[in-house]
Amino acid sequence: MSESQPEFIDRPDEAVYETEEPVRYAVEDGVATLTLNRPEFNNAQNSQMTYALDDAFRRAVNDDAVKVIVLAGAGKHFSAGHDIGTPGRDVNKPYPRRHLWWDHTNKPGGEYLYAREQEVYLNMCRRWRDIPKPVIAQVQGACVAGGLMLAWVCDLIVASDDAFFQDPVVRMGIPGVEYFAHPFEMNPRIAKEFLFLGDRMSAERAREVGMINRVVPRDRLADEVRDMAARIAKQPRMGLALTKQAINHVEDLQGKRAGMEAAFAWHHFAHVHNEQISGDLLGGYDAKGMARENKAAEKDRGGRS
Repeated sequence: MSESQPEFIDRPDEAVYETEEPVRYAVEDGVATLTLNRPEFNNAQNSQMTYALDDAFRRAVNDDAVKVIVLAGAGKHFSAGHDIGTPGRDVNKPYPRRHLWWDHTNKPGGEYLYAREQEVYLNMCRRWRDIPKPVIAQVQGACVAGGLMLAWVCDLIVASDDAFFQDPVVRMGIPGVEYFAHPFEMNPRIAKEFLFLGDRMSAERAREVGMINRVVPRDRLADEVRDMAARIAKQPRMGLALTKQAINHVEDLQGKRAGMEAAFAWHHFAHVHNEQISGDLLGGYDAKGMARENKAAEKDRGGRS
């Protein structure tokens, strides 16, 4: 385990599953590359990975030699979203917290998930969005639900031509992922279609609606991002930071942060509603259930075309 990676608090009645290096870190020519490293689980994000990613972002920010940050995913997919069913799912594990919400693990009712998701989803993502250095998402394969959140906090998104984007959580009765940036990443009417149908959006369609910057062949993805990062790295650090701050500020004046707060509250009403009517916060879905629904939806969609 890397020195920066927190350990689980071991409980004798619970199996502990850890990834040795959940986020890889490398620096070359002023560019720090952070690579999500759970390819065997399609880079599903558990708390271990989330805190490791926060450590890696902090490391890149603190290194004056780093001018640009690249966020990538190892293996076939960028990220299949939040971990809702792998052996490393650690929703019940306490970690040293980075924000001022209290530990969720011993809290009752809706407080349990509300406190946790304030910490590891909403506040982590908003913290990363405000990093003063430019961040580029390098996306291949699936960028689903929580994967969208990681891509959306980045300033630029470059995707391979086989990438796809999807937020299917409405089928859980939940109004989109916690970092609710949909109406800012695409036209509101497109955002409604994206959420209501829950269909996959191709990389080319995502570029057309303004959600991503470039689409390139899979074998050119890393080179394209590297070239872009190298060009940005030639710009003055303070100029980049102020430009990013100015554009983020305009988004917030347009209501991005306030809208996200409201959507987060509705998101958690949905969790509690699910638990009351079905006994499950996620409406009965786990990772396998969501995958089955995706396959069925794609098959049905193909049959109608």
